[in-house]
Amino acid sequence: MDEQFETGCCPRFNPEPWDENTVSWTDKLFLQDRVFCLFRIPLNMTPLMKRNMEKVMQADAADSETVVLYECRSMWSANVYISVAKDIPNSKMHRITGDFMTKVFEGPYKECGNWAKQMKEYVTSKGKTLEKLYFYFTTCPKCAEAYGKNYTVLLAQIG
Repeated sequence: MDEQFETGCCPRFNPEPWDENTVSWTDKLFLQDRVFCLFRIPLNMTPLMKRNMEKVMQADAADSETVVLYECRSMWSANVYISVAKDIPNSKMHRITGDFMTKVFEGPYKECGNWAKQMKEYVTSKGKTLEKLYFYFTTCPKCAEAYGKNYTVLLAQIG
């Protein structure tokens, strides 16, 4: 990762631009991978991120603000999307288009289910319909501990 950050890993996250905002993407490019889960708890996230970030760096494809999205597919797997600046050879790429309501949560990952419920209520309270929900884990667990904050942004794709 980038040694310019305090931890030598993840940058410090600023929640303000992401909290209760709307983000619009048109063909935003992501490197896609799948993580195995046990009752929705990811099992191989660290090696997955390491492997994929090496691909990103080797291809000189780092995004100006890397966004890592997590999309739960079942109790046993989830898609992971890492934003990139360009296609990476021999990799599965994915483009995301849509409008997303965003809300920042802070706390342990075990609260993700509660946050998802709160996000659905938030979207409904604004008169919108939630089509798909993504989790943006802003730092790895070690960096969250170092920074003293574990921010997670929920992005609700709206129709």
